[in-house]
Amino acid sequence: MDERSIRDGRSRYGKNRTSGAHFKMLFQIEFNTLEEMPKHLELYFEELTSAKEKDKEYIQKKLEAVIEKLEEIDAILNEKATGWKTSRMNKVDLAILRLAVYEIKWDDDVPVKVAINEAVELAKKFSGEEGPAFVNGVLAKIAD
Repeated sequence: MDERSIRDGRSRYGKNRTSGAHFKMLFQIEFNTLEEMPKHLELYFEELTSAKEKDKEYIQKKLEAVIEKLEEIDAILNEKATGWKTSRMNKVDLAILRLAVYEIKWDDDVPVKVAINEAVELAKKFSGEEGPAFVNGVLAKIAD
């Protein structure tokens, strides 16, 4: 997510929409230990020079909340993603799905439809050709 998206990223619900930033940090947990993540977050924030402190705090708190629920999130994904386990999923799709599942199940500030739509948009931007349909299909089962 670029600086402008962070700065101007308000949804019609009045909340900061920083899904791209959350996705990028969640993607990194596949390649770094959880102990390394605070340093990676600090480095990421250095790149977001125009991001306000409240946006950085929001990103950090939500990232920590998602990480805290990872086992539960992965259990939900393993149950609902027919024929797929998180260990076999494309890492981009997995990061997107983890964020969306957290928003659907535990973030009351994000309506379910918004969480799904933003996940599909992230998949269009960062995943492969089949990513958006895969993400949408899995999240549709979870949202039911």
